[in-house]
Amino acid sequence: MKHLARTTAIAGFTTLAFALPAAAQDMCGGIGANGQWIGGTESASDLSIAGGYMEQMALVLGGNQYVALFSLSGTADVRVEAAGRGAGDPVIDLYDGFGNIVVSDDDSGGNGASRAETTLGPGTYCLALRSFDNAPMTSFVRVGTTDMEPLTEGMGDTDGFFDSTDYGSGGGECDANTPAQDIPLGGSSTASVADTPYWAFTLTEPMPVTITAENPDADPIVTLYDGDGNWLGENDDFDGLNSRLDMSAPLAPGRYCVSMTALSDPGAPVTVTVTEYDPVAALAALYDRGESAPPMDGSHPITDLGTVDSRVRIDVQNTTTATWFSVEVPESGLLLIEALAAGGNGDPYLYLYDDLGRLVDQNDDYNGLDSQVVARVNRGTYLIALRELNDGSQGFVRLLVERYVAAQ
Repeated sequence: MKHLARTTAIAGFTTLAFALPAAAQDMCGGIGANGQWIGGTESASDLSIAGGYMEQMALVLGGNQYVALFSLSGTADVRVEAAGRGAGDPVIDLYDGFGNIVVSDDDSGGNGASRAETTLGPGTYCLALRSFDNAPMTSFVRVGTTDMEPLTEGMGDTDGFFDSTDYGSGGGECDANTPAQDIPLGGSSTASVADTPYWAFTLTEPMPVTITAENPDADPIVTLYDGDGNWLGENDDFDGLNSRLDMSAPLAPGRYCVSMTALSDPGAPVTVTVTEYDPVAALAALYDRGESAPPMDGSHPITDLGTVDSRVRIDVQNTTTATWFSVEVPESGLLLIEALAAGGNGDPYLYLYDDLGRLVDQNDDYNGLDSQVVARVNRGTYLIALRELNDGSQGFVRLLVERYVAAQ
């Protein structure tokens, strides 16, 4: 579980916002359509004349994003940050007024927080915030100049892009002219990031693609650029410490450059694969990680634990591939679910969904490495996913499901 200490803002301006539709605003190429002025109003969101940093607390619903709007009437060195509450893991993208990404960041704030610093000219900017795992999240967002108090602790370089100056080895931005090792579509190649920081592939027709980079010892990050050097997408830790970037919309014909970075060992071999995007396989991968609930039509294995009258328990051989269970709740009440690693071996992760596939709650490391979910539930069927958090690890886990009802 990630923890983040937060001090009370004194010099800054804080508001509460929700990632829900607001007044339409055609800004940042449409990114700011549902945005919120971080200073409360357009005139109060000019960072060049603000007396201190500006901050909002944002509620990001599952699969949604929150967008903070701010402006500059002059050139300034700007810091943008986001820090999730509890286990929230925010990711930020800063867009200019035309919709171009200026900087992106996941964990440069330290403890799972996001932070980036850059010099910006006059104009309007949109800071987009989303949850790394698409789970509901509450997060603090702060915009200020680099001489103002930061929200996050920071960790090394915070320029918003992973590159060799950040982690000692890896590629930066690239385009069609960057020297790169060719990789055929549908094929795999293996090399260390230190030896091969760039890979390239060519499309002869429009096609969606999936790019994977595998070796948890290296902890690779994969970033995709088109032939003109435009940033198209980035991924870190899609499956444990391995990365996978799904470009589900077809890419235009042309040459593309894949920039690699290793967060751990740049000398460790990384297997890079480029294939045509397969929506069925992508959905199955979500089920295997517990990040989306499978249908209850028998197409995906789900163990029925029956009706929870008081308590149900089962011992499970837990792996990084999620095991799915269903339980029937006969009336409204409180559902307590625990995943206890036998002998302290293992690191179980729990997910709870309703029968429509909506995430009710999730947890890792409630008590040491054991997990616990407590949720108010209505009568109906619920799905539980249990998996190991760490790559390659496995162990016996006791899954306990208890139901409590209100006193009469």
